[in-house]
Amino acid sequence: MSPHPLASRWLGLELRSPLVVGAAAPLSGDPALLPQLEEQGAAAVVLHSLFLEQIERDWQEWQHHQQIGSESYAESLSYLPSTDPVHLGLDGYLAVIRAARQCLSIPVIASLNGVHPGHWRQAALAVAEAGASAIELNLYAVPTDGSRSGSDLEAEQLAVVREVCAAVPLPVAVKLGPWYTSLAHFARQLEAAGAAGLVLFNRFYQPDIDIETLETRSHLKLSGEADQRLPLRWIGLLHGRLGLDLAASGGLSTAADVVRMLMVGASTTQLVAALLRHGPGQLRRVSDGLTQWLEEHGYGSLDELRGCLSQARCPDPEAFERAQYMRAVGSYSHLTDGTPWS
Repeated sequence: MSPHPLASRWLGLELRSPLVVGAAAPLSGDPALLPQLEEQGAAAVVLHSLFLEQIERDWQEWQHHQQIGSESYAESLSYLPSTDPVHLGLDGYLAVIRAARQCLSIPVIASLNGVHPGHWRQAALAVAEAGASAIELNLYAVPTDGSRSGSDLEAEQLAVVREVCAAVPLPVAVKLGPWYTSLAHFARQLEAAGAAGLVLFNRFYQPDIDIETLETRSHLKLSGEADQRLPLRWIGLLHGRLGLDLAASGGLSTAADVVRMLMVGASTTQLVAALLRHGPGQLRRVSDGLTQWLEEHGYGSLDELRGCLSQARCPDPEAFERAQYMRAVGSYSHLTDGTPWS
């Protein structure tokens, strides 16, 4: 039997399509919604993130309670927490993984989110034992300490990746922000540290200012079409130059969006905002549209399409990149050629 035309691979996992539900609490936090996502065409689900800061706080509280009353009467020992400290802060998340495994036949990917070295190893081992198919490390950081160099921060993140990859037999993907001095070099280092894939890109939520109340406020604005440009560019630059699988994340909503990412070399695409806007049925619409596009353009599988417009396919990649820049700049030449502005 020939493989399905949308069949894809991500982190060594065989997927029925490149459509993966990205990490978002409203999507993966509701057990009743997970079967709908699979029914509508999700090839895998990334669960919402477990934040390592929460584990660290719980660990410190456990140690604090262990010390309180240590020189008191024996009866005081009954007030000490009985929970194994390795699993403090993990219980709810592990329950979500187990519930997802019971109701889904598609891969379930755990997401660990943190900045500094901590209990990454314990958390990774716990989610692996709970049945996760893979782990997505979300290295979300906004560096503000002027005394620390970029190389210091990267070394810290690489240590985290090595620790997790060495601790578990599961494939590990790293979800990055785009703001690295040399992203291509750092990606190569992540591969050497044991990562199997990259998710490009993490989206930083920016604060806003209320000029009436004089307060900062957090306002979640869903990603849109403009957010596709960075992953499109970098996946195209990295495809074929690394052994890592590449996943696109950010503003993807239609079959055409997915096709573009596959053309530059994405193994899979993650959808979040489109599902929050339009519901699980958007997965079916994108999947049907992708199948139709392949048929209309004479492609028998996604493998025939993937990477056809990556920079590695260009005989002179540097000249190709330079030409793109000059073409983009030249597209606004009409603003200075005497043509009246509207």
